[in-house]
Amino acid sequence: MLRQYRLSDYRFRLILWVVALAVLGILIIGSANDDFQRKQFYGLLLGVAVMVVVSLFDYTWLLNFYWLIYLGGTGLLAAVLLVGVSRNGAQRWLNVGFQFQPSDIVKIMLILFFAKFFEQHEDEISKFRTILMSVALIGVQLFLILKEPDLSTTIVTALVFCVLIFMAGLSYKIVGGILIVCIPLAVIVMSVLMQPDQKLINNYQLKRVYAWLRPEEYPQEAFQQQNSIKAIGSGQLYGKGLDNDEVISVKNGNFIPEPQTDFIFAVAGEELGFLGCCIIVLLEFLIALECLLIGRRAKVLSGTLICCGMAALVFFQTFVNVSVTTGLMPNTGITLPFVSYGLTSLVSFCIGIGLVLNVGLQTKKY
Repeated sequence: MLRQYRLSDYRFRLILWVVALAVLGILIIGSANDDFQRKQFYGLLLGVAVMVVVSLFDYTWLLNFYWLIYLGGTGLLAAVLLVGVSRNGAQRWLNVGFQFQPSDIVKIMLILFFAKFFEQHEDEISKFRTILMSVALIGVQLFLILKEPDLSTTIVTALVFCVLIFMAGLSYKIVGGILIVCIPLAVIVMSVLMQPDQKLINNYQLKRVYAWLRPEEYPQEAFQQQNSIKAIGSGQLYGKGLDNDEVISVKNGNFIPEPQTDFIFAVAGEELGFLGCCIIVLLEFLIALECLLIGRRAKVLSGTLICCGMAALVFFQTFVNVSVTTGLMPNTGITLPFVSYGLTSLVSFCIGIGLVLNVGLQTKKY
């Protein structure tokens, strides 16, 4: 469970990127809504402590319990639908004396599970039976997340799964075949979604798509995203400064509801400008890149998959969040890794980084 490691193998650079980004996030959260700044600071302290502890646990020992990890994640998601806390029309939280969002934790648990599952089936990863079993296993949890409803987390989790199965050695021929089928299928699905009587997504989600395509016709649904775009543009190159009290500020005018969470990037754009946004995106990229570099030297396939899974999670979740706040995608709520307010999200990502650090302590020796 615990092993002796060499301090020289510890990737302090990865911790530096994570802490730098999280501290920047705390400053922006304080500017967006100072009621949450102290909680996020304590969340960072807890997250770093958990990260260090997890980094010392042998991940290969932990993966022996991969089926328990999968069943535990499925149980958490099922509990959300049965006894979860509802807020703003969504049921995504559990209250066990404190409130947390299980889907954030389950994303890390799924990376662990499939890292071991694909390692166990490495020689038969391209066989139909293995692919079918993998899709069925991820499908159960994607269905439970979608029912909360949480479309953005469903999409990000599905993309991470695709990266994991590809990195596990899925045949390029199969990947090409899937793309040939999925591209026209995506066009068909989009055309179906545009029909008023469609049943694929909820009505409020459909309105968000309409608002994204034709904001002038759906001002009630489009206002948050449109105000986010205005806020980012108003920051120009250097921004208006943290905690500014300008009356014309989009943030100070409360034109973006709960800006400390899903739309934290809009606050960053307004107050830190284009340069601040670039720093945030750069730090997210460096974290994902560091995970990939560690994964390249992992001693076993499961270690590589853990690192690739975390890199994919940071990348895709950042991409979706930034795309929504800048109007490149329809409005769908998801946190910006290490930046947005949310203790479950912050601590979960720290756990994932802790696992990556442990992989780095057990790399191949050349």
